[in-house]
Amino acid sequence: MKLEDLGYNNSLKWEKEQIPEDFEPGRVVSEHKERYIVKTETGEYEAEITGNMRYTAQGREDFPAVGDWVVLAVLDDEFAIIHKILPRFSLIKRQAVGQSGEIQVIATNIDFAFLVQAVDRDFNINRLERYLAICWSSKVSPVIVLTKTDLAEEARLLELTDNIRRRLEHVPVIAISNETQSGYEALSQLIEKGKTYCMLGSSGVGKSTLLNNLSGRSVMKTNDISKSTGKGRHITSHRELIVLDNGGILIDNPGMREVGIADAAGGLETAFDKITELSKHCRFKDCTHITETGCAVLEAVEKGELDSNAYENYLKMERERAHFETTAAERRKKEKMFGKVVKDYIKKDIKNRKY
Repeated sequence: MKLEDLGYNNSLKWEKEQIPEDFEPGRVVSEHKERYIVKTETGEYEAEITGNMRYTAQGREDFPAVGDWVVLAVLDDEFAIIHKILPRFSLIKRQAVGQSGEIQVIATNIDFAFLVQAVDRDFNINRLERYLAICWSSKVSPVIVLTKTDLAEEARLLELTDNIRRRLEHVPVIAISNETQSGYEALSQLIEKGKTYCMLGSSGVGKSTLLNNLSGRSVMKTNDISKSTGKGRHITSHRELIVLDNGGILIDNPGMREVGIADAAGGLETAFDKITELSKHCRFKDCTHITETGCAVLEAVEKGELDSNAYENYLKMERERAHFETTAAERRKKEKMFGKVVKDYIKKDIKNRKY
């Protein structure tokens, strides 16, 4: 397998010739609790990071993730050591669930993201806006994919797609059925050789079935919706990169019921471009669009020119972003103070030693 088959191209900020002798580049195709499967031109290896990488890591972003290109030293036919993460051109992340101020890396070096929602039970346009904010802040192009269209009447499907196009302009929308294969031709035409795609969505919306159908083989387990809760079960337990027969590269992700905004600078502004444009006409430059006199955004909501649900969703995500940034800053400050205490203690201990 050539590196080009794994997605290597000119958009990456490194060249094969820059890799030191006795090392080789590879791409992380799956991760299992800090044990990684990496594919290279010479084979597939189970790998770990060096102790130095672990020691110097400042956060989760400093560890390899599915989609990363890495430099590794191959030790034998099955095992290798990762020495460095090569520059990324995109990184999709969210707030880590239950860990204030921490992030979770979803995937890296992604060109396009399929935002998957089922039309029968999962559809939520507010959640779609969250995914869009994450994608645009990560410089990833989004495509909305509506699944299980065989379970919805034609009128319902038209209503959903019309609502999306009115509220989320300029985002491609494709409706498919995993059962009848309706819409698969249009979706397949979007997948280009050498480009990397990932799927984002809740459990039970059909991501794994979609991957199986696109790959032409059973590469991911699937399951039915829970009858007691009406929610999807987490069948995909890890992220995995799959090379499709047409040369496209697809990453499946575990279902995400929570999509916390983390450092979505630029993403919110693009996802809510109407609000961004209206804010240019507010009386105050630092307008929060909540209570200010002369707020063009509030005026548009009152006149019905701006969707009130979109406005409320924007405010909610803006609060989340501000809270995350504050919490992350506090965490970094505490870690820095703790590091200084440890460093001073070590220096004092060395001076007091008797040889």
